[in-house]
Amino acid sequence: MFKLPNTIQCGKCPWRKDVNPRDIPNGYCVQKHKDLEETIATPPCSTEDTIKMLGDDSPLKMMACHESENGHESPCIGWLNHQIGVGNNIKLRLHMLSCSNAHEIVLCGEQHENFEDTVPKPFENDYFNREDYDPSEHDYYF
Repeated sequence: MFKLPNTIQCGKCPWRKDVNPRDIPNGYCVQKHKDLEETIATPPCSTEDTIKMLGDDSPLKMMACHESENGHESPCIGWLNHQIGVGNNIKLRLHMLSCSNAHEIVLCGEQHENFEDTVPKPFENDYFNREDYDPSEHDYYF
């Protein structure tokens, strides 16, 4: 058995419809947000695909809560809810069967139905959120 370190969705969770992800603590990066798509399960298409996926012993990829500390990441509650629900992440669902406090998960407000909706639309002429913007090419930090 394992226990989730946190079961209540945080106030700035990008899975909440009433949250602007650009307002998350410690800054926002469009590319890092888009890279989180790797954590979204691709539903298997057939029984054979499901068996293959369940036999894959690679670790589950997780979207960490932005409020968790580096090295002590905890799952994003909005992501977790999506993946064990409509996201249909079978491996995660099976893993959550051994979670002692899964029944304590609390969501706050309406949730986005898919990952794409969590990524904000770029502002018109927004230099720092352009597709080709690379912060490592600059010597200044915010």
